[in-house]
Amino acid sequence: MYRDILDAIKNGKLPTVDENSFAGPVAKEYFQMKGVKMSKRVSLIAGNWKMNKTVEESVELVNDLKQKLSDGSVASDREVLVCPPFTSLVVVKEIVKNSVIKLGAQNMYFEKSGAYTGEISALMLKNAGVEYVIIGHSERRQYFGETDESVNKKMKVAFENSIIPIVCVGETLQQREKNEAFSVIEKQVKVGVAGLSAEQSKKLVIAYEPVWAIGTGKTATPQQAEEVHAFIRKIYTEMYGKDAAESIRILYGGSVKPDNVSEIMRQPDIDGALVGGASLKADDFIKLVRY
Repeated sequence: MYRDILDAIKNGKLPTVDENSFAGPVAKEYFQMKGVKMSKRVSLIAGNWKMNKTVEESVELVNDLKQKLSDGSVASDREVLVCPPFTSLVVVKEIVKNSVIKLGAQNMYFEKSGAYTGEISALMLKNAGVEYVIIGHSERRQYFGETDESVNKKMKVAFENSIIPIVCVGETLQQREKNEAFSVIEKQVKVGVAGLSAEQSKKLVIAYEPVWAIGTGKTATPQQAEEVHAFIRKIYTEMYGKDAAESIRILYGGSVKPDNVSEIMRQPDIDGALVGGASLKADDFIKLVRY
């Protein structure tokens, strides 16, 4: 393991390493001095395909990803997730079976079944092989009236069906310019992820997505992103305690690209990325996975 870390440092890549994997404090301190990020958390690189890719295109993309990630090049300290549109879930499930790639969905409804035309239930997603589901993405909030209250309902139902929710929070440009970013995010967290059991509180994933940086090419600086991530973890500590706050993964979701992912992932409270456009090309997404 030490040789792998040294090789990564030599190649200019500072990996995230499980702090419990070192044989003793001397080795841990040495690698910390080299800039290696210590964490108890496994990073998650999640591709949100949004309303892109037909079934045929989905098959082509995920086959390409599977082939290129099947050589053992995915480090043990990270997970890889793809979230295709609903129409491609079942076919993608069959392709990613027995691979390092996990399957997620982009949305769900909180009712089990019924007269809710156009909606998809958690049970349907589970039956399709889904392990994760994105909830409360800013585009869902902006275009489809998603609220903190509906996010909370969906999150709880996802857990009831053994699906891990990725709950999205984040501020608009107007809110940031008015210095309202932290109050907005605090409400989104306190309302949106309230009411979890002790076990659930350690499994939840939160994604911070500054709305002004999504699809615009603009990116919060790593320091700006880290400041918000640390704030989210602080709020979560107040809600569920230190152990839960140290266990949950908080992803960054604002125009993550191959040329900025390494610096973003060096931040101590950033545990992965929720990726949009860069997840639609296999080579770009693989560069993110191998940050």
